[in-house]
Amino acid sequence: MEQFRPRLLEAAAQLSVELNSRQQDLLLEYLAMFARWNAAYNLSAVRDPAQMLERHIVDSLSVVNLCGDGPLVDVGSGGGLPGIPLAIVRPERPVTLLDSNGKKTRFLFQVATTLPLPNVTVVNERVEAFRPPSGFASVVSRAFASIADMVSGSEHLLAPGGNYYAMKGKLPEDELSALPKGIKVERVHPLSVPGCDADRHLIVLGREA
Repeated sequence: MEQFRPRLLEAAAQLSVELNSRQQDLLLEYLAMFARWNAAYNLSAVRDPAQMLERHIVDSLSVVNLCGDGPLVDVGSGGGLPGIPLAIVRPERPVTLLDSNGKKTRFLFQVATTLPLPNVTVVNERVEAFRPPSGFASVVSRAFASIADMVSGSEHLLAPGGNYYAMKGKLPEDELSALPKGIKVERVHPLSVPGCDADRHLIVLGREA
């Protein structure tokens, strides 16, 4: 995967994300594992490692500076997106990867132990059943169903004063008009993702006071 280092660095610079040599190595090793495990574990419909870099790694890096601080849970993490890139770039931040799919969480555990990523915790549970001892400052999702489903399913995971961060393509006006009571849109960040022509948005939600 060494051939992808220049593109990774170029995209990170465009996103104002600083990557030291260790973080570059970890992201490229994660990409290699993702590509290797993808055939058996069906982590993504994308099969080409170059496209994986653009659509998955770089896309995840686009929200590194926008997802607040404190403990973070990646709900429906799948192959670890955006949670693993966030954990690599912010090693001081506790990151929990939550997914109900046993195959995918086995992959996530393998990544967390192989790289290794001591700030990552992998949980194989349905979001509704996961009962952590304390809430999270940030509840992030990249591939969850609707925003309303994300919020209602994970409301018990959000700490007081915390925020939901929903990564979306086109701005989903219909989803935003159907938010559960007591939830408000705090910010909408249009994302400019290097190498991606499609619309990308990060929607930040919080509880109404």
